[in-house]
Amino acid sequence: MIEINAVSKSYGGGTKKAVDHLSLTVKPGEIFGFLGPNGAGKTTTLKMIVGLLRPDSGSVRINGFDITTQPLEAKRQMAFVPDTPEVYEKLTGLEYLNFIGDIYNVPASQRRERIERFAETFELTGALGERISSYSHGMQQKLVLMSALLHNPPVWILDEPMVGLDPRSAHVLKELMAEHTRNGNTLFFSTHVLEVAEKLCDRVAIIKQGRIIACGTVEELRQNQSGGSLEEIFLELTQQ
Repeated sequence: MIEINAVSKSYGGGTKKAVDHLSLTVKPGEIFGFLGPNGAGKTTTLKMIVGLLRPDSGSVRINGFDITTQPLEAKRQMAFVPDTPEVYEKLTGLEYLNFIGDIYNVPASQRRERIERFAETFELTGALGERISSYSHGMQQKLVLMSALLHNPPVWILDEPMVGLDPRSAHVLKELMAEHTRNGNTLFFSTHVLEVAEKLCDRVAIIKQGRIIACGTVEELRQNQSGGSLEEIFLELTQQ
C-alpha cells in the first residue's frame, strides 16, 4: 500500500509549487495510473514517494513505513523505475544485476533464477556479458526493469515504464504488471499513453499544476465528464 498524505513540494525558494497538498492511497491488488500534462508534478511526486526528494510538508508511507523517518525499511518494500535509465555503463549487464542483488541481499539461488528468467523474458540473455555502454536505450530500460524486480518487492513504482521498449517488451511488461497485482501487490505508475492506462488501471488520478483534479475508476470519471474515452476525459479536464 502507498499512502500519500497532504504532500507539498516547492522549488526556487518556495516561489514555484510543483506539488500542492496532494493526498492519495493506492491499495494492495491495485494498478493505479498517475496522469498529467508535462510539468504537472508527476515526476516530483514519484521522487518524493521513493525518497529521492524530501517533501516540504506531508508524509508518504510504503506498507506502513514512513519514507522520511524509516527510509531503509520503506525502500525494501519497493521497486522504482525512473523515466530515464541511470546505470553504471562500465559494468556488464550481469555485473550490474549482481550489484543490485547484493544491495538487496537476494540469495544466490533466487538471484540466478530471476536473472535467467527476466533475461529470457526481455530477450537480454546474450547481452548480459557485454558492457552496458554498448546497450541501446531500450536495452538499458530493460536492464533497469530487471534490476528493479530482482528482489521481488510488493510495491512497484514506475515512471513512464514503456518509453524506449519495443512492442513485444511493452506487452511483456504489461503482463508482469497485471500478474503482480493479481498476487495482491501494489503498482503505481505514470504514463502519457492513455490507451494503456485505460486498459490496465483499476483507478487513475489526473494531476494539473500540482493538484489532483480527478481520481477514480475510468467509469467514475466518465460519469462526471462529457468525454467517452480516457483520452477525451483527460483533454477536457486539463484544458479547463
